[in-house]
Amino acid sequence: MTLTIILQQARRGAAKQVTIATFTTTFGRQFSTFRPQFKEQAVDKEQVENLSKVYTSAEEAVKDIPSGATLMVGGFGLCGIPENLIGALKKRASDCKDLTVVSNNAGVDDFGLGMLLRTKQIKRMISSYVGENKEFERQYLSGELEVELTPQGTLAERVRAGGAGIPAFFTPTAYGTEVQTGDLTIKYSPDGKTLIRSKPREVREFNGRKYIMEEAIVGDYSLVKAWKGDAYGNLVFKGSAMNFNPVMAKGSKNTIAEVSCCCSFPSPPGSYLSFRAIPLI
Repeated sequence: MTLTIILQQARRGAAKQVTIATFTTTFGRQFSTFRPQFKEQAVDKEQVENLSKVYTSAEEAVKDIPSGATLMVGGFGLCGIPENLIGALKKRASDCKDLTVVSNNAGVDDFGLGMLLRTKQIKRMISSYVGENKEFERQYLSGELEVELTPQGTLAERVRAGGAGIPAFFTPTAYGTEVQTGDLTIKYSPDGKTLIRSKPREVREFNGRKYIMEEAIVGDYSLVKAWKGDAYGNLVFKGSAMNFNPVMAKGSKNTIAEVSCCCSFPSPPGSYLSFRAIPLI
């Protein structure tokens, strides 16, 4: 797995300066249980440089995201969204299209993922809340955008399951609704007819209660916003950003994190970390 971390530093009254460190990890799907051990000795600067690649712009961080990729984006509403990374991806409107975006919501018309909708870089949205975005509504109803609506808790668990290597799970949520029967319209034709319907869910009974099966989601790239981070990729999330950023960070093959505060390299032993990365040494 490759994890890219943006080390974003800002002072009041000064423009934001963004640097990006990229490094490779090899921890498969069980990284959430890892507890790194740091030696009580000075860090070799040459070793640090070998472990990470530092960029000076968000544009460099997202340059390898291809058209057709599945993109997971953290944040809750407009809180804790990686706005600089989204803005950088918007600049690639000519060569980064047909994206499948997994996110709790689709931003607003002029901020967040709404900017990528404006440039028509998103082919399909998998989300739970799509209000307050007129362009989203227009594209969906006119057949320009595919939309897969998913209950919020189910969405979070589908992403978490993908990161944990669990292909599917059963949940009572949405049993007896159009989600279960497969009657949700994912894509309309220009004249308002249904072109693509949602897939019916398998139903099973456990302890006298009906459950439907939901499949996990695994992304190609995740864009997340963290509070603190170091060049190893250890991240700390804060406040509303805790809702979706941690699971999104773990749910993709590659993660790009926008960080508000850069910690020392590496993070101090015993410090609280929401997301732990295993460095290659």
